[in-house]
Parts: sequence; structure tokens; C-alpha cells
Amino acid sequence: MESTPAIAALGALAQATRLDTFRLLVKHEPDGMAAGDIARRLDVPQNTMSAHLAILARAGLVRSERHSRSIIYRADLDALRELMLFLVKDCCAGSLELCAPLVAELTPYC
Repeated sequence: MESTPAIAALGALAQATRLDTFRLLVKHEPDGMAAGDIARRLDVPQNTMSAHLAILARAGLVRSERHSRSIIYRADLDALRELMLFLVKDCCAGSLELCAPLVAELTPYC
């Protein structure tokens, strides 16, 4: 990942509703969620949620697909992985003993 897409992704996540939305979608992988369900769960008006989802999609963090009358949104886990790797790629100048605590904390969640 290059700096420009990383900045776009981080910028999209730098707002409370979008961050909550992305985290909710990550929790609901691999099934995803309908836009209306996301809006209800986060208590956000549907038109506002649509705008937030569009920003996350432009940043490459979410994907959508139509299922009948609903649009199902899913977190793009590959994009999340790329962003996380971009942020920690040069962690501690490659010193394993300094990165070990970070890896240990992430391991139970993967």
C-alpha cells in the first residue's frame, strides 16, 4: 500500500460514525449487513448512513452488493490487512523483541 490510499483510508476512519460502522462490519464478516440494519444498529438516519458508507467505499474499506431490494455492505478485510501492514511494516526497525508484544496482542483476535 502506498501513502495516498493509506491516507484516504485513515481519513475515512477519522470520524466516529464511520469508525463505528467499519468496526461493526468487521464483526459481521463474512455475511455483511444491510445498510438499513447498520443505520438502525448505530442509531443513524439512513440517508446519513448512506453518505458514510459511500465515503468508506471510496476509501476502499467496504464493498457492497445488491441482494434483491437490499444492499449488503461488507468490510474489505484485504484492505484492512494492507492498511495494518502499512502502519507496522517498519515497526521497531525489524527488531523482533520489540514487535513481539504487538504480535502477541493481535494473535487472539485473528
